[in-house]
Amino acid sequence: MTEAAADLTRNQALVYGALEKTGTPMSAYTILDELRDDGFRAPLQVYRALDKLVEQGLVHRLESLNAFVACRHASCHRGGFIAFAICDTCGQVSEFSDDALSRRLSGWAGKHSFKPSKTTIEIRGLCAGCSNA
Repeated sequence: MTEAAADLTRNQALVYGALEKTGTPMSAYTILDELRDDGFRAPLQVYRALDKLVEQGLVHRLESLNAFVACRHASCHRGGFIAFAICDTCGQVSEFSDDALSRRLSGWAGKHSFKPSKTTIEIRGLCAGCSNA
């Protein structure tokens, strides 16, 4: 658990723990179902915790799946560039960064006087295991 994870509220820690345990993308409602025995009763409890976890860089929202994953790349929030490869068959998500792509995106933004606040790229396809099956 990271230093930031040590300072979480009870609800944030439970949501983060559920995402860490599964290792796969989870919707807020799936998280709610997972945590009902821990006292979660309303989606708002999950969404509030997720908002803070995303803000702290411990969790990422996968827009194309409308789901969340625990961060697996410790330094991703420092550079502001995050990329995900998502397998359409098994649901495996690989988080990565690429310095060359990050430089190109930064160069484009500078050239066009664009100030990005966040960059997330999602690549959908088949992982090695599913493409060989």
